[in-house]
Amino acid sequence: MVQFSSIFNGFKKSLAIKNGRKSGHDFGREVANTLAKEAKKNELMLTSSGCVACGSKNSVSFFSKGGKKGINQDRFIVWEDFGCQDDMIFCGVFDGHGPWGHLVAKRVRKLMPPALLHNWQKRVVNYIDGDGIGIDRSCFQFDIWKQSYFETCSTIDQELEHYADSFYSGTTALTLVRQGDLLVVANVGDSRAVLATTDDDGRLGPVQLTVDLKPNLPRESERIMQSRGRVLSCDDEPGVYRVWMPNRGTIEGPGLAISRAFGDYYLKDFGLISEPELTSRSITQRDQFAILATDGVWDVLSNQEAVEIVSSTPEREEAAKRLVESAICAWKRKRRGIPMDDISAICLYFHSIPPSKQEDCLKEKFEKKLK
Repeated sequence: MVQFSSIFNGFKKSLAIKNGRKSGHDFGREVANTLAKEAKKNELMLTSSGCVACGSKNSVSFFSKGGKKGINQDRFIVWEDFGCQDDMIFCGVFDGHGPWGHLVAKRVRKLMPPALLHNWQKRVVNYIDGDGIGIDRSCFQFDIWKQSYFETCSTIDQELEHYADSFYSGTTALTLVRQGDLLVVANVGDSRAVLATTDDDGRLGPVQLTVDLKPNLPRESERIMQSRGRVLSCDDEPGVYRVWMPNRGTIEGPGLAISRAFGDYYLKDFGLISEPELTSRSITQRDQFAILATDGVWDVLSNQEAVEIVSSTPEREEAAKRLVESAICAWKRKRRGIPMDDISAICLYFHSIPPSKQEDCLKEKFEKKLK
């Protein structure tokens, strides 16, 4: 059964920020935007490399490093107590591309969290006003997040169309919401989410939560070709498949190596979409942490390697930085002569560090400062 009291445990706080001068859709959006401002002011929303301390309910570390292709177009965000909900956190990585990709990624990062929060709250209220009582809790929660994500992504992509810098530029978006023990992951593009979990023998291994949405995936290429787009790789990039505009005798316009993205309106009539692909999972004691990273990590590291790097990092707040630095080293070793991509990662731990280990952690930090 759904316990609505727990779902609404932060609604009173969120609504108290506004005094009810507006109602309906506008009021809901205003509340969500105000919550985002308050979260940033109170350092619950973080958008630069750092960490949420190891004693937090959700230990998170995040780090980004620009590549060799110009300005760093990766953006990311972590919002603790998402929407004043004590049991929720929102994380996201956005990988821009094209001449103005950094601006598109930054804009989507700003728009998505409050828009998603507004749509989620709106649907929870609708379920309560309707016949929501008695349905399965996990199905109820995931269905609400799924519909909220679909509306959010559609609205954002429509809003971006008004910006000229979005015509030949765009961004991927990989986001995660943890609500209690429910994990919801939404993917637009080719960034990847990987879960680290233990098997029956106690060995830690990866579970890939997302699919890299490339143009040559059968279901993606079918949609693109039905929309008159083309999927092919060029001689100078063997094995790299891109979406191209319809054949007019020669290849025209830039090709895009992903099948879903925000922006890139020159391809939106030819099979490129911004609809997210969603997955969910109930977190158990076996599940240790999740990694969200842009494709710069996965181009050179396997899922298993990434999990081992994070799990072997003594201090949680250093995990994302160590993963990114390991990817940089691997890039130099495996892809010589190819300009390094921007590389960003978020590591979200699901369980608090036991008090004894927290003491060891603090002791180790103190000793380092003395040296």
